[in-house]
Amino acid sequence: MDIQNALAVPPSPVGVTRREDYRPPEWLVPEVALDFDLDPARTVVRSRLRVERNGAHREPLRLDGAGQVPLSVRVDGALINDWRVDGERLVVPLSGGERTVEIEVAIEPEKNTQLMGLYASGGILCTQCEAEGFRRITYFPDRPDVLSVYSVRMTADAARYPVLLANGDPVASGDAGDGRHWAEWSDPFPKPSYLFALVAGDLQVNRGEFVTRSGRTVELGIWVRAADVAKTDHALHSLELAMAWDEKVYGREYDLDVFNIVAVDDFNFGAMENKGLNIFNSRYVLADPDTATDHDYDAIAAVVAHEYFHNWSGNRVTCRDWFQLSLKEGFTVYRDQGFSADQGSAAVNRIEGVRALRAGQFPEDAGPLAHPVRPDSYQEISNFYTATVYNKGAELIRMMATILGAPKFRAACDLYFERFDGTAATCEDFVACMEEAGGVDLAQFRRWYTQAGTPRVQASLTHDDGRARLRLAQATPPTPGQATKEPMLLPLKVKLFGAETGRALTEERLVLLADPAETIVFEGVSERPVLSINRGFSAPVVIESDRSVTDLAFLSANDDDPFARYEAMQQLMLDALVADAVEGDQGAYDAVVAAVAGTLDDPALDPAFQAEAVVLPSESFIGDQMGVVDPDAVFRAREGLRRTLGERLGERWAAAYDGPREHYAYTPEAKGRRRLRNVALGFLAAARGGEADKLAFTQFEAADNMTDRMGALAVLASGTSELREAALDIFYLRHRDNALVLDKWFQVQALSSRDDAGAAVAELARHPDFALSNPNRARSLVGAFGVNQRAFNAASGGGYRFLADQLLALDRLNPQTAAKLLPPLARWRRFDAGRAALMRAELARIVGTAGLSKDLFEQASKSLEG
Repeated sequence: MDIQNALAVPPSPVGVTRREDYRPPEWLVPEVALDFDLDPARTVVRSRLRVERNGAHREPLRLDGAGQVPLSVRVDGALINDWRVDGERLVVPLSGGERTVEIEVAIEPEKNTQLMGLYASGGILCTQCEAEGFRRITYFPDRPDVLSVYSVRMTADAARYPVLLANGDPVASGDAGDGRHWAEWSDPFPKPSYLFALVAGDLQVNRGEFVTRSGRTVELGIWVRAADVAKTDHALHSLELAMAWDEKVYGREYDLDVFNIVAVDDFNFGAMENKGLNIFNSRYVLADPDTATDHDYDAIAAVVAHEYFHNWSGNRVTCRDWFQLSLKEGFTVYRDQGFSADQGSAAVNRIEGVRALRAGQFPEDAGPLAHPVRPDSYQEISNFYTATVYNKGAELIRMMATILGAPKFRAACDLYFERFDGTAATCEDFVACMEEAGGVDLAQFRRWYTQAGTPRVQASLTHDDGRARLRLAQATPPTPGQATKEPMLLPLKVKLFGAETGRALTEERLVLLADPAETIVFEGVSERPVLSINRGFSAPVVIESDRSVTDLAFLSANDDDPFARYEAMQQLMLDALVADAVEGDQGAYDAVVAAVAGTLDDPALDPAFQAEAVVLPSESFIGDQMGVVDPDAVFRAREGLRRTLGERLGERWAAAYDGPREHYAYTPEAKGRRRLRNVALGFLAAARGGEADKLAFTQFEAADNMTDRMGALAVLASGTSELREAALDIFYLRHRDNALVLDKWFQVQALSSRDDAGAAVAELARHPDFALSNPNRARSLVGAFGVNQRAFNAASGGGYRFLADQLLALDRLNPQTAAKLLPPLARWRRFDAGRAALMRAELARIVGTAGLSKDLFEQASKSLEG
C-alpha cells in the first residue's frame, strides 16, 4: 500500500450535527398509541400520533425513519397519498394546529444485526432505542425533547412469546384466536422515544416487591429464561437496595406499580433504563458463585442501581438534546458510585472509580478523540457514549458536591428534580440549580463542560520560620480544535503532615484553584511538612509535585485519607517503573519494597484496601507517563518489579495466600480476603514460576467459586507450564455451554502476557465459539486484546492488522460496537515512528473502505486527523 496516498482522508459521507444549531421541534406529539403484530420475520407496526404544531410555521410533519417499509398513512382517519419519503424521513403535509396521524409500517427483527430498534436475541424479541433506535421501529420525531404519553398493544404467537412486556403498567390481556394472544400496557409519564421498550419471549420471572416510603407496593420482576431464574437473586436484591437507597439519600420514590428487568444475550450496552421496563445485557443480571466473580457481582449491583436511578435522573427529567447526554449519564454514574460506596468499602470503590477514569478517560483526553463533557458536534451520536461523558461527567458532579457540601448539594438536587420534572433539560439547567440552592457562582466551573483535556497541576511546597507555602500552577494541554485553554476551577483537598512525628499539622483544607497560579500559606507549621494533595481525588487532574521518594513512602504509611494513601503508593511505584523503563534505573525499588511490606504488615488495614494498594500500575498507565511509549521496556520494568516484590516479600505473600479458607460468601470482608489472596498468588507466580503454577492449578481445581477459579486461571494463562493448557481445556469443557463464562475464557487469553498472545488471539478468532455478531463475545476477545499493550503493539504491526480486520468485519454487522473498539488504533501519536506508521496505515485502510458506516468512519477519520 502507498501509505502517503492512503493517508489522505476522503470527505465525510455524512453531515455533522452541531449543538449551536439546536432548534425546538416543529411538531409535538403529546400522545402515542402503538399496535404491534409481532413476528421475527415480519412485524407490522401501527402507530397513532396526536400531533400539535409547535409555534407559528407552515412546515409539514417530518418523521425520522430507518429501514422500515411504509404501508399506509392516515390523517384524522382518512387514507392519504400525498406523503413522501425524503431520504429516510417520512414527510406528511398537514394543515391546522392539531391532527391525528396513523402510520403502518413493516420491519424485519430477525435481520436486525445492528441491535438497534426491534430485534431478535436468542428467541426473544426486544428493543433498544437509545439513542436513535426508535426510528427503526416506526416513523417518529426521534429526538429527546419530544415527550409523549405511550399506550402499547402487542399481539403474538402465544406459545412462542407467552410473555409480552412494555413500558409502564399492564392494562389488559387476552386470547386473540388462532394460537395468538395480546397484551396492553400504558405509561402515564411523558417520555422521549429513546425510552420506549418492548419485550416478547418465553420467559420466567423472579418476583419481589418493594414498599415505598409513602406506603405504595411496587411489584418487581426479573425476567429470564427458565434455566437462569436461580441466577437472578442478586440482581433482585440489588434492585431492592437501590430503591431504598434512592429514597434515603435523594428522596426519590418510584412512581409506577411495576418495575421489570429483562435479560437478553445480545446487547450493545450494559443495560437500558426504559421507563418501568429495563432491558439488560445478561452479564449484568445473571450471577451465582460458580459462574460469576466478585467483580461481576459488584458490577451487577452497580448497573442495576444505575438504571434504576435513571428513573429520576434521565427519565422524569430527560435531555433536551444529545449534546446534554452527561446531564443524565454523568449524574447517574455519580449516584451509582455513591450507592456502591455505601454497600462495601468506600475507599476501594473510589480507587476503582479513579482507576477506570485513568484507564479510559485520561487517554481519551490525551488523544485525537478528545471532546468536552458536553460536545459541540457529532456525526454519529453513539460515538459519544464515552468515558468522558460518563466517568468524567460524574467527576464534574462530584466536584460540585464538594464545593457545595452535602446539605446544599442535596437541596440543589431537589430543586433540579422539582423544577424540571416532566421536561427535557440541559447541563446549564443543572448547574444553575447548583448555584441557586448552593449560593455559589459556578461561571468558571462551566468550562469543565466546554473544554476537553485533563488539567495538570504543579504543586511545590516550601517551609521556613514556621510557615509553609504551597504553590499551585495549572495548565491544560491542547486538544483537537482547542489549542488554547482557559484556567479551570479546581477543588483540591489538601492537608499537611509532619515528616518527623507523623502527626497532622493542619486540618484538611479545600482549595479552590481558579487562577493559573496561586500560593497557599499555612501558619504555625513547626516541622518539615509533607503534602497530601487531591485527597479523595477531589478533582480529575494530574498532580505533578516535588514530593520525594521518602515523602511518598511516608504518605503511603501515614496518610489518614485512604485514597491519598493509595495514591502515594501508586505514585511511588509509578516513578520507579518509569525510571526503570526509560533509563534502567532501579534505585527506587528498595523504597517500593519497604512500602509494600509496611502495607501488608499493617493490621489496621482492610484486606480489600491492602490488595488494591499493592497492585502495580497497569502497563498502559505506565506508558502514559512516557514521552514515547515503549511497550517492551514497560513490560520488562513491570515484570521486573513484580518479580522483585515476589522474591523479597515471599513470606508475606505466602502468609496472605495461606490465610483462613472459607465457603464462598459475598460480603465485603470475604471479598477483601479473596482479592488479597489472588493478588498474593500473582506475586508468588512472578517469583516462583513453575512452583507457583502448581499452586495456581491446585487452587483452580479446588475453587468453590469463580473468583478464585479465574484468579488462578489468569496466573496460568500467562505461564508456560503444561498446566496452563490443562486448565484452559478444563475450563472450556466445563463452561462451553454458558456464553457469559465462555467470554471469560476468551478474555483471559486475550490479556495474557505470553510472547505468543497475538498469535493465540488470531487463532481464537477462528474458534467455532467465537462470533462477532454477539457484542459480549467481540469485546471479550477483540476488545480485550486492544488493551493488552505489549501484545497489541507488537513491532510487526500484526496486532494492528488483526484489529482493523475485525473492525471491518464487525462494521458490516454492528457499526456501533465496531466504532467502540477502535480507540487503541487512535493512540498512534504516543508510539515510535515505526509503530505510528503501521497504525496510521490501518486507520487509512478502514477509512478508505467502501460502504463504511458513519459510526466507524467518524472514529477512524478523527483518529487520522486529530
